[in-house]
Amino acid sequence: MPRAWSFIKDPIHGYIRVNETERMVVDTRPVQRLRRLRQLAGSEFVYPAANHTRFEHVLGAMHLAGALSEVLPTHLDAHDQEQMRLAALLHDIGHGPFSHVFEPLMVRHLKKTHEDFVPWLVNETEVADKLDKAGFNPHRVGLLAVGRLRDKKRPYLDQIISSSVDIDKMDFIVRDSFHTGAGYGSVDVHRLLYTMDVINGNLSVDGRAVATLESFLLARLESFRTIYFHRASRAVQIMIVQALEAARDELDLLSFDEPEDYLRLDDYKVWTDLRECRKSKRIMQDLEARRLLKCAYEKTVYAPDELVSNVITKDTVRLNIQNEIANKAKVNPEEVVIDVPTLPSVPYHSAVEIQPLDIPVFKRGPSGKKEIVQLSEVSRIVGVLREFMNLVRVYTREQYRSRVESAARHILGEAPAEVKVSY
Repeated sequence: MPRAWSFIKDPIHGYIRVNETERMVVDTRPVQRLRRLRQLAGSEFVYPAANHTRFEHVLGAMHLAGALSEVLPTHLDAHDQEQMRLAALLHDIGHGPFSHVFEPLMVRHLKKTHEDFVPWLVNETEVADKLDKAGFNPHRVGLLAVGRLRDKKRPYLDQIISSSVDIDKMDFIVRDSFHTGAGYGSVDVHRLLYTMDVINGNLSVDGRAVATLESFLLARLESFRTIYFHRASRAVQIMIVQALEAARDELDLLSFDEPEDYLRLDDYKVWTDLRECRKSKRIMQDLEARRLLKCAYEKTVYAPDELVSNVITKDTVRLNIQNEIANKAKVNPEEVVIDVPTLPSVPYHSAVEIQPLDIPVFKRGPSGKKEIVQLSEVSRIVGVLREFMNLVRVYTREQYRSRVESAARHILGEAPAEVKVSY
């Protein structure tokens, strides 16, 4: 393990140790740029203190990756443990301006996500030189940073970074709850860390920590509803997406021939450019005056609903219904937006997809042998969380709210009283 350099004081984890190698990587431009990318772009319009950045999150993720790799009862030597910390430190460098809000542009026009840019930035920037100098393979670290190392003998390496219970989620759930004040992040993540093991090559949670695991899953669900899919936060995020889309060509937002082309984009620069761009100026003026889109209709159901499911999962269906609502309300189609939890612009849209059976849990038999069991066998709460939370909203401008509400209710219908959820 490289010698310790210093400690960073973190409001979530206390003191985070940073060694010589990590300091060199922290000081590279791809990592320093994360100081200018907010973790939850748009949420500060609802939660004024939610101005934390990707930079502090990756430091927290690095800390948790180190803690987990140290306590796992498996053969991870000092080099592997340090590689895991570095991968966690670099796991978010591929984010664009406004973090997840930039994602729809990349998905729609480049068929890529922010994760696709991580290995590229690791290998084609100064990061590669720092890693190579310290004895680490940049190619391996870049893949591990996004959970794509694909080590057949040790799949748990990827799972530490990317799985149903990973260090990324353990940090952002607690951190986002802290900075918003939402109050759902009181999860004892170290209890989860210290009870994890590797069974048949996969990361598993000790059945004795099921209560903590349940708290973790509930925190994911409640954080999604109160933070990541908050009505007003989503209005802001939708408007930023609209501004980015309108200004895309004029500002040349998606031409990344060199890493420098991508690294120049951060929240500060792009917000300023959008304010000055003719095609996005009006939207930005509305944002700065907090004239937000309004939610005209919302339907939340846990029961199966074919129409709602299609609207959530199929872009073409959603676009057709959007146009149908606009026609019925007698407004221009661009004045109606259907918002669903699966869109790439939703922060941590996967957080609502609670799939407990994907989380391996083990218990000890009479002989002490560790056996994998279904989580539903040891937790009654999990059964309630199995259903996907179908939620559809329709947004429009204030002056069209009543007409769009009426049209949406006619086309999408009312949610039955017994399945309505109010929050």
